[in-house]
Amino acid sequence: MKVQDRYLKFVKWEEADALYVGYCPDLFPFGGVCHAKTETDAYNQLCALVEEELAELEEQGKPLPEPSTRPMREALPA
Repeated sequence: MKVQDRYLKFVKWEEADALYVGYCPDLFPFGGVCHAKTETDAYNQLCALVEEELAELEEQGKPLPEPSTRPMREALPA
């Protein structure tokens, strides 16, 4: 598994922008970081930004943030 695979990445349609917007809350907590006309283009841009951010943190010798965002709650046994 690649290190960037540990971080939740998602794309959603933003009506106000009339574009797809890419998010990665653990690395970019302040909102969407890329916009595109198609969902696929937004996701590809987002993946590239995540890779760049992680490479920059590693180059600077900074610790990588612990992934904490989960796509859904873990199920509790009944």
